[in-house]
Amino acid sequence: MGTNDSTRFMRTVGPTALVLAGALALLPGTARAEDPVKIGLILPMTGPFQSTGRQIDAAVRLYVAQHGAQVAGRQIEVILKDDAGVADATKRLAQELVVKDKVSIIAGFGLTPLAMAAAPIATQAKVPEIVMAAATSSITAASPYVVRSSQTIGQPSVVLAGWAAENGIKKAVTLVTDYGPGIDAEKWFGTRFAEKGGTVVESLRVPLQNPDFAPFLQRVQDDKPDALFVFVPSGVGSVFVKQFIERGLDKSGIKLTALGDVTDDDILNGMGDAVLGVVTAGPYSTAHPSELNKRFVAAFEQANPGMRPNFMATFGYDGMALVYQALEKTKGSTDGTALVEAMKGAAFESPRGPISIDPATRDIVQDIYIRRVEKQAGELYNVEFATFPAVHDPAKTP
Repeated sequence: MGTNDSTRFMRTVGPTALVLAGALALLPGTARAEDPVKIGLILPMTGPFQSTGRQIDAAVRLYVAQHGAQVAGRQIEVILKDDAGVADATKRLAQELVVKDKVSIIAGFGLTPLAMAAAPIATQAKVPEIVMAAATSSITAASPYVVRSSQTIGQPSVVLAGWAAENGIKKAVTLVTDYGPGIDAEKWFGTRFAEKGGTVVESLRVPLQNPDFAPFLQRVQDDKPDALFVFVPSGVGSVFVKQFIERGLDKSGIKLTALGDVTDDDILNGMGDAVLGVVTAGPYSTAHPSELNKRFVAAFEQANPGMRPNFMATFGYDGMALVYQALEKTKGSTDGTALVEAMKGAAFESPRGPISIDPATRDIVQDIYIRRVEKQAGELYNVEFATFPAVHDPAKTP
């Protein structure tokens, strides 16, 4: 993607060899007004979760290209680091960015363990941590400097559970990846489903690394539920769907319902017609019908030939919007506490719809959509057919 000439994007491929002493005092740099505002973007650009990294990186670049590389008289410099989805690397890179590169903000964080690894550094250095992907509810409690522009898994989980119970599904099996967001998804789907009169007959958890869904899908076949509820991280959905079809569950009469990660727009076309009709819940679809989103998709695809923006792209795009708005409010000051205060209560129209930051929790509030996979102009899309407005994280519902 082309970038604004006045912006310097620095890439680091793979974790750096620099090991910083754990006892280092993490103090923010004494930046002068004429110095650039440095944003450390830590993403999994390699490894099994690289789809997340590619999408967020592309969206951050697009936002800067569209909105310019100066905010409140300060140049914006984004320094990209690849943690390959490994928490120890995330922590080391965050330390380096704060101590060596003197960044004013750290951002990205493709998975919950990665966001959690950086949180103590954000607290010590008083540097905002913008979580653009990781979705476990508790992340914002890990540091007063964490602000989330993505989602919590609880948001689409409760919406989908309520919809399923009200649309003829009485018995369900849950199948989730065994880490923070998966456990949240299992909890909040099961809680809301039970409140609506449904029964979860079995809860299955699959390893995060190198998942093999086959033995779990056999148990689903044996349970014969009305529906299977699934959460797996973005980018892993194609592996799940392949095994779901290989086991014949697509013809079993068991309805597949899932969070949007499973039918991720980035990989949806490669799944084939077997996923037609699959119902999911999520905060964004490439097919979201707003004019703003149509312009966003066109610009993203022009800048990234062969890529289709997914929900992670909007999370990164909106994270940069938060940073720009906060810098405008602070008149270019990079004081970490002032920046976080400026982000609290922020509200604006995103390509995904209206979003805001809850000032009490520093977490995202957003519309959640029920979608169905349909074919349009020869391509597969998650087509929205129901909207649930202004959904809070259920763990923090006011």
